[in-house]
Amino acid sequence: MSEAVPRPPGSQASLATVAREWTRIGVTGFGGPPAHIALLRELMVDRMGWMDAREFQDANAACGLLPGPASTQMSIFCAYRVAGPLGAVVGGLGFIVPAVVLILALSLLFLSHSPPLWVRAAGAGAGAVVAAVAVHAARGLITPSVGRVRASRPQLLRWAAYVLIGTAAAALLGPLLVLVLLACGLFEVMLKRGQPQLMSLGMFLPASISVGGIGALAWTAFKVGALSFGGGFVIIPLMQGDAVHTYHWMSNSQFLNAVALGQVTPGPVVATVAAVGYAAHGILGGLLAAVVAFSPSFSFILLGGARFERFRANETAQAFLDGAGPAAIGAILGAAILLTGALRETWQYPLLAAAALAMLVFKRGVVETLVAAGAIGVIAAVLGAAVPL
Repeated sequence: MSEAVPRPPGSQASLATVAREWTRIGVTGFGGPPAHIALLRELMVDRMGWMDAREFQDANAACGLLPGPASTQMSIFCAYRVAGPLGAVVGGLGFIVPAVVLILALSLLFLSHSPPLWVRAAGAGAGAVVAAVAVHAARGLITPSVGRVRASRPQLLRWAAYVLIGTAAAALLGPLLVLVLLACGLFEVMLKRGQPQLMSLGMFLPASISVGGIGALAWTAFKVGALSFGGGFVIIPLMQGDAVHTYHWMSNSQFLNAVALGQVTPGPVVATVAAVGYAAHGILGGLLAAVVAFSPSFSFILLGGARFERFRANETAQAFLDGAGPAAIGAILGAAILLTGALRETWQYPLLAAAALAMLVFKRGVVETLVAAGAIGVIAAVLGAAVPL
């Protein structure tokens, strides 16, 4: 197929077409961001010719520079590109809403006060392996991240330092992790651009303190949607400290269940925040958390979509990501430490080890590994193994 001639945003597809195609991707997009990007590329470049390959690649790179869920922002941008601002809203909702609805429906089952034994057992099995899923996600981010800095030895050493700092922050600092991510990004900006911007951190300090009500839930969701860098799994350490340790909305076992639900459902991983919202304040809490978490993605595209080319070339934005990105990878690895520490039963540890081998060595998929682990959890409970509450 010949390359499509670029046209102004909003001139290529009807809203009905956007609603149909983006909802299809939202319903069938199992496998996380790589699967979402592949489905979007197949639609935009290969099948419909709405973007050429270079334009799609550049847009994807620009979304990677933004904080928050990159594949969600890419989905919204693609809809913006073919149907304008209203198309961005329609396409974004088509991509996001199926995941949120599924997460809330499953939360009713898995996070209720007295779920049946088989439900708790399936959750315990799937939850046991989410630490391996986190490591799998981090590994997928390392190669492109190192590729950005490999040519410079000093920058490569800083990359390693940022990873270690992010790992330690996720394992030890809980809700304050977001400040560490910001600090790493701003430090790299200062080194490369000579622009001290540490005052920007100040506005986040008051917001990180709350009493655990609706405001606390909104702040947790905002961190998930606007202040995570490097992929969907960065939301795990950002949520766990608040949801489990600070505000006690969930137990460790319930949080593991919520993470597993976010991985086995299609669509954006960030929809996991709806499960946290449900645990905190019921269905309305889940809806509020989802709205707050995804609002920044819509805002970034609607306000800046026309400037993506300039943004991708912005050296300050790239420098910030060179600091915050590897720190986020470290945060995912730190989350794996916390998720492993959240396990309560002896039988869960060999299951975690088997899942790590399946995904990291034998290249099995995340969804099939989680489903298999859930089934093993049910079998273990039938055989008399203890199941965490």
